[in-house]
Amino acid sequence: MSRVQIIESSVRKDGSISRQLTEQFIAQWQAAHPADIIGVRDLAINPVPHLDADLLGGWMKPEAERSAEEVQALVRSNELTDEVLAADVLVLAAPMYNFAIPSTLKAWLDHVLRAGVTFKYTATGPQGLLTGKRAIVLTARGGIYAGSSADHQEPYLRQVLAFIGIHDVQFIHAEGMNLGGDFSEKGLNQAKAQLAQVA
Repeated sequence: MSRVQIIESSVRKDGSISRQLTEQFIAQWQAAHPADIIGVRDLAINPVPHLDADLLGGWMKPEAERSAEEVQALVRSNELTDEVLAADVLVLAAPMYNFAIPSTLKAWLDHVLRAGVTFKYTATGPQGLLTGKRAIVLTARGGIYAGSSADHQEPYLRQVLAFIGIHDVQFIHAEGMNLGGDFSEKGLNQAKAQLAQVA
């Protein structure tokens, strides 16, 4: 059994390509692995706050010194990290906004990249603590960016996932979605064909 946690981040409810890919993933995965999907967190419906002083205080202050706001921020961060810790497979649905990831997904990452929880500092540098997990990243892009210097999405996500110990990462890009005609149809079909092999 591989427990799956899904993170949605598209601001669009209707017409979202990354949500289409997520729906296909869920249908395929459940057909092959019933009951393995342990949660879907939608950052558009329930966004998490950006990194702030309350979250830092919740992490760094002794329990007796935390304010009510810092305690609340820590509880939220614990909930998010617990979801990641419980999963064997992490699925990130990440449309490209302005060459990078949605700010809601960045805020979520700021909650779950936590020293002593998902990584630790050692004498030889940081060490990820989530080894043995797998990540699947489903992207939707208006243009064609794979391998180009304008792609600040895949390199960043690979780096932060590796930082917490997740090195088995598969990207499925739906590229050219705003180019129209054959470009968008081909890009979506290629992504769906790749996704069909995942489950």
